[in-house]
Amino acid sequence: MADFSEYQDYRSPLSTRYASKEMRYNFSDQNKFSTWRRLWLYLAKAEMELGLDIKLEQIAEMEANVDNIDFVAAAKEEKATRHDVMAHVHVFGQQCPKAAPIIHLGATSCYVGDNTDLLVLRAGFNILLPKLAGVITRLAHFADEYRHLPTLGFTHLQPAQLTTVGKRATLWLHDLIMDERALRRARNDLKFRGVKGTTGTQASFLQLFNGDNEKVKKLDVLVTKMAGFEKHYSVTGQTYSRKVDVECLNVLASLGATVHKICSDIRILANMKEIEEPFESTQIGSSAMPYKRNPMRSERCCSIARHLMTLVSNSLQTAATQWMERTLDDSANRRITLAEAFLSADVILMTLQNITEGLVVYPKVIARHVAQELPFMSAENIIMAMVKAGGDRQVCHEKIRVLSQEAGAQVKLHGLDNDLVERIKNDPYFKPILGQLDTLLDPSTFIGRCPEQVVEFLNEEVYPIIEMYKGLDLGPVELNI
Repeated sequence: MADFSEYQDYRSPLSTRYASKEMRYNFSDQNKFSTWRRLWLYLAKAEMELGLDIKLEQIAEMEANVDNIDFVAAAKEEKATRHDVMAHVHVFGQQCPKAAPIIHLGATSCYVGDNTDLLVLRAGFNILLPKLAGVITRLAHFADEYRHLPTLGFTHLQPAQLTTVGKRATLWLHDLIMDERALRRARNDLKFRGVKGTTGTQASFLQLFNGDNEKVKKLDVLVTKMAGFEKHYSVTGQTYSRKVDVECLNVLASLGATVHKICSDIRILANMKEIEEPFESTQIGSSAMPYKRNPMRSERCCSIARHLMTLVSNSLQTAATQWMERTLDDSANRRITLAEAFLSADVILMTLQNITEGLVVYPKVIARHVAQELPFMSAENIIMAMVKAGGDRQVCHEKIRVLSQEAGAQVKLHGLDNDLVERIKNDPYFKPILGQLDTLLDPSTFIGRCPEQVVEFLNEEVYPIIEMYKGLDLGPVELNI
């Protein structure tokens, strides 16, 4: 049998390879268990304020040990008790012998577990939102810079009427500002579980305060305020409703869909050599093909976004199967799902910001592709010009149809350039409008209100979002891999 003692334990690539330090810390054991201790401290302070026999020296002892987690001792306790919360209650009590009798007084495990989760979820959104704003800011600059540059539009991934490079970027921006609104709403909708007891009835606290309903209500309010929340859920079972997790993961999954679409577009445009993501001078695209310039950042975004989009199904299944006041089959699933959703969202936002900071546009390639298709698209303009010059619309239409088929055959059968314009110039029928052809074929006349739409959209919808995050921009994103 192989000896595995020399090998490191498995660690998620999200934490070792991709995600930010701040998001990794948010879901770390250190943050989790120090938050548990902080919540026990808040509970003791509030209970003391409302008249229970808790001493200031006990509070001080707890305060001094909030971050002093003995993970080894806690692991030994949990192995013995098979209960993570009681393991940490015992270890905290050993470090705070004076406070030990009042730690966790009246509470259930979900007092620390669920309330910590809500604090972590809120902090996760606070980490993600400025990063999302950073992406929006970069794309806004990009859209504005290229608002006039004509490019082929595509429907069904087939060449369609012209748009501009900047106008296409506004389609990406539109979905991102929807995501910003959704993430902000999900964050702002979060409430605190508060102090609810084993099945949400607050019976243990009513007993502690000798049946005084007002003190129990006040306890809930005090602890909620100490934890930095304005509101708590009015009713809970043993846990807060797992539909809260669904709402949080829904908006993250939706963000994943947005990023996947944006990066898929970039990958297609890279294939067409119109736009490329950043590519360092020392970067290797392929171990076998030295010429390759693979869009690996966009591919990474698509890969992790797909994972993110699947995670919401876990939270839906969990919410659907919480029997009565709660069952514990949510626990192991949520340990994985909540962390991975936020870490995944963190990764794709940082990677997308890096992409948008270094997008390279190739106008000459774009112009060549436009030139290949524009003659077909200009048929209606040419017909109208001929009619104005005294021609017959039906006759002109048939002339254009025949010449278009001939030009199309040159492209598809022989791999040659589209020569429709030359065929028109060489046909005596079109002599009355030959002087207008250059104007009729000017790509800038085919882009409609694209430049104006970009400016209006940025001013009316995008810049107000960016303004909300003024001063929170974290600067450029550098990827290590």
